[in-house]
Amino acid sequence: MSAIAMDIRRNRLMISYLIVAALLVVLAVAGGLLSDRFLTWRNVGNLFQQLIVLGMVSLGQTFVVLMGGIDLAIGSLVSALTVFLANFLEWRPDLVWLALPLALVAATAVGALNGLLTVVLRVHSLIVTLGMSSVIFGATLMYRKEPGGSVPRAFADVAYAKVAGIPVSAIILVAIFALAGLWLQRTRSGRSIYFVGGDREAARLNGLPVDRIVVLAYALSGLCAGIAAIFLTARTGVGDPRIGVALTLQSVTPVVVGGTILAGGRGGVLGTFLGVLLVTMLNSLLNFVNVSSYFQWVIQGLIIIVAVGIHTSRRR
Repeated sequence: MSAIAMDIRRNRLMISYLIVAALLVVLAVAGGLLSDRFLTWRNVGNLFQQLIVLGMVSLGQTFVVLMGGIDLAIGSLVSALTVFLANFLEWRPDLVWLALPLALVAATAVGALNGLLTVVLRVHSLIVTLGMSSVIFGATLMYRKEPGGSVPRAFADVAYAKVAGIPVSAIILVAIFALAGLWLQRTRSGRSIYFVGGDREAARLNGLPVDRIVVLAYALSGLCAGIAAIFLTARTGVGDPRIGVALTLQSVTPVVVGGTILAGGRGGVLGTFLGVLLVTMLNSLLNFVNVSSYFQWVIQGLIIIVAVGIHTSRRR
């Protein structure tokens, strides 16, 4: 790719970041005008506390979308992991040190399996992950149809812990996003995800291990789902087989809004992080003005359609 083309892509990405940042300011001002409680430190702290779950599933989705795929199993995987964690910890609350690594390993394995099936079957990731989502969701409901289980108090406190008034979960999220950004930009394996997303056949002809990169992207998506499930279980204190259903759509929204192209090869984690902030703030504002949660689904769908339309027209 020529230096001019790379500069054009960077400029377009920067414009996307600036647009999202401007929308954040508009939402903050609108929220302050509509409610005197919206910009209070208590509500801002609650917003930061809510970022971790949406942030992690969106980060996982970013890896996959950059590579040119999509992960529709991420929501069902989060649900299944919350059920596993809550039931395991209800049985053995003293084995938190074992349950958490097991959940992360299982999540990474499921993600890697998605990638492997995509590579072996040569089927579009949308079909593979949609099928996997159905398998996971059905298996979870066979085990538990209603929310249940419990977690130790010390584990639940993790979701609400703060340092100097800042939620620990928000600090962890920022650190993970920073590491992900450095990995994507500064390492060979990270940059390979962009190359594969930009042109898979060209990447293969240039000697890149395309199949391994695909599996890696999905494995990272699974790992992110595992981290999200840990904090979600700690926050709710139970395992809910349906709690992750909405996360599949929600994980795509910040990715698209943040400037990552669904066709792959362009975007980044900074845009996704800004998109997570925007979606979380928007949902909070809509709750403050008593907008129905059903209508919030409509709004998120419209946001995706508009964002994709804008990015597509700009590329043309």
